[in-house]
Amino acid sequence: MEINLEHFELKKLNREDLKILIEWANNEGWNPGENDFDVFWKTDTDGYYGFYHENKLIAGGAIISYNQVFGFMGLFIVHPEFRGHKIGKRLWYLRRDLLLKRLKKGATIGMDGVVEMQAFYEKGGFKTAYREERFEGIGQEATLSRDVSSIEIEDFEKIANYDFKCLGYKRKVFLKNWITIPNSKGFKFTQIDELTGYVVLRKVNSGYKIGPLFANSYEVAEELYKACLNSAVGKPVYLDIPVINKGAVNLMKKYKAKYTFECARMYYGDSPKMAIDKIFGITTFELG
Repeated sequence: MEINLEHFELKKLNREDLKILIEWANNEGWNPGENDFDVFWKTDTDGYYGFYHENKLIAGGAIISYNQVFGFMGLFIVHPEFRGHKIGKRLWYLRRDLLLKRLKKGATIGMDGVVEMQAFYEKGGFKTAYREERFEGIGQEATLSRDVSSIEIEDFEKIANYDFKCLGYKRKVFLKNWITIPNSKGFKFTQIDELTGYVVLRKVNSGYKIGPLFANSYEVAEELYKACLNSAVGKPVYLDIPVINKGAVNLMKKYKAKYTFECARMYYGDSPKMAIDKIFGITTFELG
């Protein structure tokens, strides 16, 4: 197929095209949830761009703005039929530059880069902060701490404030929809009315994914992890951990979870002031 890159313009995706992009992600084996696209769309309706050929989407990706102070690039996919023509390279740089314009001056952009693309991303100005590994466990019955309970609507402000302390940037719009996504369960750990951790488990195409898993300590993280395993007995349960958090590594070892995949958290600009010791599981590779 003859491809002329000059014929392609960067265009904003609508909701249905974002759904197509999520379907491609599933075909690539990224194992998204069937309701992910709806939450992604509500997070930033101006955050998805791509190339079209004969009015059909052929490549796309996310350029999410969190209150203009932090950006995230993810969901970067070129349809297999159009690979090998430098379409991806052109699209990636256009997306990066557009996201920089959407953010305040000096804002940081994050992304999760697969191993084979990390050198390319580094040429585009990103630096690796830490490795991330995906582990597969199997749901099992567990006795839970009395301090573990389900997340309720009235917990939202506490959850959002805790999330901000962990990540270093606010994402209230995303969180409000994420903790109530269909076919999911959210758990919190509370000690003397103080929130010391929370987790979300959602149904995905194959099994369940945990994300995020934020906790003040290994002990709290383990109780929240057990709550997730207890909610998916006999099913695959996936968790993406920052390897720099040794507590997260030890948790996976203790429960004999199997390594399946890895990438790296990379930043364009200064790394946000994250409490990495509290991050036992990232939220998504697509939106951070």
